[in-house]
Amino acid sequence: MSQGKPLTLHVPEPTGRPGHETDFSYLHLAAAGAVRRPPLDILPSETADLAYTLVRVLDDDGNAVGPWAPGIDRELLRRGMRIMMKTRIFDARMVIAQRQKKMSFYMQCLGEEAIGSAHALALQQGDMCFPTYRQQSLLMARDVPLVDLICQLFSNRRDPLKGRQLPVLYSVRSAGFFTISGNLATQFIQAVGWAMASAIKGDTKIASAWIGDGSTAESDFHTALTFAHVYRAPVILNVVNNQWAISSFQSLAGGESTTFAARGVGCGIASLRVDGNDFLAVYAASSWAAERARNNLGPTLIEWVTYRAGPHSTSDDPSKYRPADDWSHFPLGDPIARLKQHLIGIGAWSEQEHLDTEKELEAQVIAAQKEAERYGTLANGQSAGAETMFEDVYKEMPAHLREQLRQLQQLQQSHQSGE
Repeated sequence: MSQGKPLTLHVPEPTGRPGHETDFSYLHLAAAGAVRRPPLDILPSETADLAYTLVRVLDDDGNAVGPWAPGIDRELLRRGMRIMMKTRIFDARMVIAQRQKKMSFYMQCLGEEAIGSAHALALQQGDMCFPTYRQQSLLMARDVPLVDLICQLFSNRRDPLKGRQLPVLYSVRSAGFFTISGNLATQFIQAVGWAMASAIKGDTKIASAWIGDGSTAESDFHTALTFAHVYRAPVILNVVNNQWAISSFQSLAGGESTTFAARGVGCGIASLRVDGNDFLAVYAASSWAAERARNNLGPTLIEWVTYRAGPHSTSDDPSKYRPADDWSHFPLGDPIARLKQHLIGIGAWSEQEHLDTEKELEAQVIAAQKEAERYGTLANGQSAGAETMFEDVYKEMPAHLREQLRQLQQLQQSHQSGE
C-alpha cells in the first residue's frame, strides 16, 4: 500500500468572527410551507428527511403557509404575543438590575422567546418541563408571579428557594417547571426517567426536556436518547440550537456536517428540525410531538434552530468571538417581529396595540420589581436569613441543630436590641 499524505486534524471554525460578517448558508434553510407533515404514527426511521430540512410556517410576508400551519385560534396567538413580549421586557429589566448590582448575574433569552412560549401553550396542565436556564418564557406562559421570580434572582428574604439556587435557576413545581441544575445536561436524563415513571403509573402526563446545542456533547444527552428509545418514554426532547455555547460555536458540539436532529433518528427516535423563531411552527411541531407521546407512540426529538441574540450571561462579552451585529443578519429574524407581522396581517393586532401592550407589560414588571426590592437585594445585603441553613434538611431537626438554631436566634435578637 502506498504511503498517503500526512494525517491532519479537523478543528471546526465558525463562519464569522469579529470584523467578519457571518455566512449563515451553513443553516441549510427550507422555504416556508415546503416541508411535509407526517402522520403521528410514522416510524422514526421515516423522519430522516425531516431531521435535515427545516419546518417553517410563516413566510417573508407573515402568511401562514403549508401543511404545518396549525390554524391557531386568534386569542391564543394574541396570548402568545403577550408572553413573548413579557419575557423580553422582563429580561431587559433584570439585566439592568444586575448592572445595578442587585443580583450577581443574569441570563436572558433574547431572540429565543418563541420556543418556550409556543411550546408551553401546546402542553397540558400537569406536564412537566425539565428546562435549562434560558426557558423563562415557560414560566411567563404559566403565569408564575413575577415577584416570586425576582425575589429568587435577588436571593432575598422572600426568595422561594431560600437562597439555595443561583439566580435564574428557578424551581416551580406547581407550574410544571423542574428545578434547573447548573450541571449541564442532567435534566435531559431526568426528564426521560420522569416520563417513564408516568407511563409505569398509567398516568396521562408527559415530560418535556430541554438542552442547548453545546450540552449535547455531554454523556447524559446520549444516555437520555437510549432510554427514551428503548422504553418509548412519553417525552419531548428539545435541543435549542442557538448557534453558540458560551464562546464555542455549535460545530464544536457536532453540528457542522450533520444536524442535532439527526442524532435522534440514529437512536430510533422520530425527529424534526424546526424554525425556532417561527411561533406557529413551534406550536405546530410541539403539538405534534405531544400528541405522539400521549398516544404511546414514543419520544420525539426536536432541534429548534434559533439565535442567542444577547450574551451567554451578564458575565459574557460576545463581541469578543462573533460579529457584534450578528443577530441583525440572522436569516430567521426576530420571533416577536414575525408574529406581530402575521397578527397585523390577519387583523388581530395593530401597531398601536403593540405599543400599548409594551407599556402595560413594562409597568407590570416595574411594579413587581419594586415589590421584590422591599424584601432586599444583593446590593443592600438583605439576603435569605441564616436560619434557612437549618431548615428542610431533616424531617425532624436533630437536637444539636435545634440548639445551634436557638443560639443563632439569640445572637440575632441581641444585635437587634443593640441597634
